[in-house]
Amino acid sequence: MKKINLEKVQEQLNYYIGEPAYLHLETTNGAYATHHNREAFNVGAFIRNTQITFNQAKISGDASNYRVGLKTEQGWVYAEGLREYHINEQAQLLLAGHDLQGRLLVTIELSKHPFDN
Repeated sequence: MKKINLEKVQEQLNYYIGEPAYLHLETTNGAYATHHNREAFNVGAFIRNTQITFNQAKISGDASNYRVGLKTEQGWVYAEGLREYHINEQAQLLLAGHDLQGRLLVTIELSKHPFDN
């Protein structure tokens, strides 16, 4: 994974505009929070292989905290805390944010084909 390049990521987001795409969106502090502090509140969300068509896509922010918004006819899908990206040979876009220990906090992925389960 590389540090986010706004132009490259925006170009890849634009590739998906108006076309059905598969979405993976995940947020977690998982066991990280309760492992170190038993009073911490454990939160997370997980969506995988949900088909989405959006008519607008935008990445904004800076190297410490990027946000991506995908606008559909029904509303918005939004992820924040992103810092790295990867585009593979199938043109799948992976965006992620990790904590200082390298543990995943947030990821959003887009693909023209379903993700492996």
